[in-house]
Amino acid sequence: MRFAGQNFEPLPSGALFWHSQRTLLVADLHFEKMASFARRGQMLPPYDTGMTLARLEADLRRTGAQRLVSLGDSFHRADASSLLTNSDRMRIDAMTDMVDCIWLSGNHDPVPHAIGGTCLAELELAGISLAHEPRRGAAGLIAGHLHPAAHIYIEGRTTRRPCFVHDNRLLILPAYGASTGSINILSPAFVGLFHWPALEVTMLGKDRTYPVSPKRLVRG
Repeated sequence: MRFAGQNFEPLPSGALFWHSQRTLLVADLHFEKMASFARRGQMLPPYDTGMTLARLEADLRRTGAQRLVSLGDSFHRADASSLLTNSDRMRIDAMTDMVDCIWLSGNHDPVPHAIGGTCLAELELAGISLAHEPRRGAAGLIAGHLHPAAHIYIEGRTTRRPCFVHDNRLLILPAYGASTGSINILSPAFVGLFHWPALEVTMLGKDRTYPVSPKRLVRG
């Protein structure tokens, strides 16, 4: 994937590997989402953080990344770091010892948390801005927040999958967390963000990613 003069590798997990910076970008991990629901009386199995960490550990091994940047909403709520199990906390500690971890603030976790690494509001790296929320009119911005998905019509049937989407000015990553949902990129939440003639969409598959023509996109 070519974006803003840089080369990136979109991974089937939803992570984006920036080769020249040896940096793995992820968005919307939403650690401890199920534990947060359980606190409100919805008794859901609290395994989402462990599943997300396993995916993240595999991507770090595969890419050999030296830096991890999480583009906000790393935790589902501001105090969710206190809900981590000892096992998951140890896995995150091991990760922060292995690579340089940068956690950007999101709308779910706007304040710095107590795990290792560096907490920032936004970050600029090699001329590209990294932030949680996309902005209209941005140039060279990589963000998350909207959990994009492509709903396509092909060979008489429809398929919907999370996706990367960009117009060479704004790039939005799919949500990475195991318990996260997605929003169709044709929904009102995306209106006005992209210059459609330049739009590029890359869907997540089971073992690879797939470029998709915007002409195949459908609502729903």
